Amino acid sequence: MAKPDSCGLGPAFQVVGGKWKALILWWVCQEPRRFGELKRLVPEISEKMLIQTLREMESDGLVHREVFHQVPPRVEYSATKLGISLDQALVPLALWGQKYAKRLEAAQER
Repeated sequence: MAKPDSCGLGPAFQVVGGKWKALILWWVCQEPRRFGELKRLVPEISEKMLIQTLREMESDGLVHREVFHQVPPRVEYSATKLGISLDQALVPLALWGQKYAKRLEAAQER
């Protein structure tokens, strides 16, 4: 009998699951971002949750954290090759989500 996650979706959703990871990944795939910039780009996320999410993404190999030893210290987050490949894999899902949102909107207007 096949395991429930044998199709690959289980491990994929485990890495990208949660409310903020896909959005943060999208932003850091555009260009390296500093923490404060990410906080402004995703204003609904708490600072604690942003820190936790970035740590998880770094641990999963999706994001690279680079510390610049200067005064004041500066940290930038960028997407790794693995992160970029996941972001590209999420594009069809995002397109599907847009179509679905339009469908829901049309149904509510009826």
